[in-house]
Amino acid sequence: MKFFQSHSKPNCYSRLTNILIVSSSVCILYLLISLFLVRTKLLEASYSSTQDHVYAPTSLEHIVFGIASNKNAWPNSKDRVKMWWKPAQMRGCVFLEQGLPAEHQNLTNDTSLPPVCISEDTSRFRYTYKGGSRSAIRVARVVSETVALNHSDVRWFVFGDDDTVFFPENLVKTLSKYDHGLWYYIGTNSEIYEQNRYFGFGMAFGGAGFAISYPLAKVLAKLLDSCIERYPHLYGSDARIYSCLTELGVGLTLEPGFHQMDIRGDVFGLLASHPVTPLVSLHHLDHINPIFPNMTTSKSLQHLYKAASVDSQRLLQQTICYDRWFSWTIVVSWGYAVQIYGNHVFAPDILPVPETFRRWKTRGPFLAGVYTFATKELHADPCRRPTIFFLDSVSSSGNNGVKTTYRKLFVNCSHDAASPRKLEEVRVFSHKLDLDIKQLQAPRRHCCQVLPSSSSKVMEIAIRECKDEELIRMHP
Repeated sequence: MKFFQSHSKPNCYSRLTNILIVSSSVCILYLLISLFLVRTKLLEASYSSTQDHVYAPTSLEHIVFGIASNKNAWPNSKDRVKMWWKPAQMRGCVFLEQGLPAEHQNLTNDTSLPPVCISEDTSRFRYTYKGGSRSAIRVARVVSETVALNHSDVRWFVFGDDDTVFFPENLVKTLSKYDHGLWYYIGTNSEIYEQNRYFGFGMAFGGAGFAISYPLAKVLAKLLDSCIERYPHLYGSDARIYSCLTELGVGLTLEPGFHQMDIRGDVFGLLASHPVTPLVSLHHLDHINPIFPNMTTSKSLQHLYKAASVDSQRLLQQTICYDRWFSWTIVVSWGYAVQIYGNHVFAPDILPVPETFRRWKTRGPFLAGVYTFATKELHADPCRRPTIFFLDSVSSSGNNGVKTTYRKLFVNCSHDAASPRKLEEVRVFSHKLDLDIKQLQAPRRHCCQVLPSSSSKVMEIAIRECKDEELIRMHP
């Protein structure tokens, strides 16, 4: 018994020690695992937050605008800018060479317009282009002076003239295709081949507007003055921007939704043949006919913006379909016009732009009527041309449904019962277009079909996405 008692206590202590050691080890291991899990979650949360910030969808709040004007032009051009400017969402300035005269001082405080900024003095720079205007230097520096405004959370800088009209939602959609963290210079050429040959096919024409990504704009702003000093012989502001970007090794990314509009007269053919991409901008509207008949230039532009307010991304998008009963070809340029050919026309033959317009100049180096897109001549007999119906009204309904109505442009031509001229109205039904990134990167024209109608004077059409193997053709 004594022997047993003499060894029992040490054995109990040993077991208790082992239990304590094991328990402590488990607790320490549990704490280490818990700390590791907490740290991992914090890192994931931080990474997720960073990713959300970097890849959050681009919006108008991420864009800063630089608009070039002058004290004489701004009082007249302000109403056009007001059509597209959204003061609650947009940032930037309209740049004037000096303050407005006393009778227009109220414009400085008009919150429905972009703020007025006074350009810096450019008298130190040389300008040697014969017959040009040295204001091109001031306008070129709008780029660096806009960057110098030091706005926060900027992804893109967009520049244009005071007679450039933008379609803001489409501008955002177009820029969202691109990584704003890379060096991008985005815009378009002139419609005139000779203009591009003279000024450069790699130059974004300033009237159409152009976009520069934030990191590229920051670098360009630092170097622009030195570039301006090297190019006194150039004509315009856009040529100076292009030259400096060329020295940086950056090329132009072409986006056909920007429009320089270096043409005159009736631009129906160009607008009705818009490429399969969102309409971003229009320029030179004072040098062309009103885009809708029997309206002023201002009223016609407001009419177009009504359609844009309902379905901006579908605006001017061309859709082709066929009426099998009469063998008619129907071309819908949504929100603008419908053309109906009284015969079967193959889809590829629809695409060339009808030459409803005339060349930019009647003399000088840009006389030749050669354009940067395929064109086709109008038939000499107006009664052999397609019947045109222009936008009359647009309305939206539930489930993103949209209805547009188009009324016939009157042409005094005789017709029979099988002629599209007997129609007085075309109604088009569609759904609001909301393109995702893949659809923007790989665009496809939509399809349409003629619907049964209760009236011989009305045609109804439905627009929808084409099926995978669907062809735009006349079906037997």
